[in-house]
Amino acid sequence: MKYLRLLQAALMLSTVCAYADPASDPASGDAAGRKQKAEQLLASLKPQHGTIKLSGDIATLQLNDDFYYLSPGDAGRLLTEGWGNLPGIKTLGMIVPQAVNPLSRGGWGVVVNYIEDGHVSDADAAKIDYNALLQKMQKEDAAENEQRKKQGYSGLQLLGWAEPPRYDAQTHKLYWARELKADDADINTLNYSIRVLGRKGVLELNAVAAMRDLATVKAAMPEVLAFANFTDGNRYTDFDSSTDKVAAYGLAALVAGGIAAKAGLFAKLGLLLLAAKKFIVIGLVAVAGFFRKLFGGKPKNPPPG
Repeated sequence: MKYLRLLQAALMLSTVCAYADPASDPASGDAAGRKQKAEQLLASLKPQHGTIKLSGDIATLQLNDDFYYLSPGDAGRLLTEGWGNLPGIKTLGMIVPQAVNPLSRGGWGVVVNYIEDGHVSDADAAKIDYNALLQKMQKEDAAENEQRKKQGYSGLQLLGWAEPPRYDAQTHKLYWARELKADDADINTLNYSIRVLGRKGVLELNAVAAMRDLATVKAAMPEVLAFANFTDGNRYTDFDSSTDKVAAYGLAALVAGGIAAKAGLFAKLGLLLLAAKKFIVIGLVAVAGFFRKLFGGKPKNPPPG
């Protein structure tokens, strides 16, 4: 249960992926009942296809036949009822591959969000040393692990890039992937991130998957990258320096977690696993400094150990 308390304490700190196979877990309850609930959940979802206008007409998703879109309401139900996240998650919806049952072992999806913190400058794009940035993130994560362990939480490690950060200056899209591991977890997690820069903010696309699905997710990313674009008037090139706000951070901070406190936390625990005694937690993105940023020091009033 310590891992569950960690997830609750870290909600709104970063992006997480976890997985357990409920059908293989004798402690997960009645398999037939769970299967029925899964089928009912899937039947209740309303997949949307083609061109999707996101809330506020800020951006569009131009999906091909390989993917469908779930509204914010349906996405919230999949994340909570299907994947075991805590309720109250707010997103702009999800992109889900057509060929895979999202509740199956190989199920995955891309959570969509928009952060309007201002126009993010890409002036530092060619100057960023991502290897040095990774080492800094790992060092800060190691220091944070000491604090987490003192509080009775599990240690969490950023192992490295599953795919190094890349920025396309023509489309103003940044993407990267991280390999992560929680102490005592048998399988590593994949955190695959896409950021589309706009006039007044950043469109976030966060893939929720296990590390073993890297090849599948990586192969699909060129399609997902092409899906998301800002609408006219909201594009990066529409920025007006005389009227528009400039963000307080640049590309390096997007990768390191400059807005991670707002990015949300997403898990893939499997259907109705919150009450189970046995499950596998597969990692959490590095959260160096986030407790300090949010609470002004060590976490206050943590859940009882």
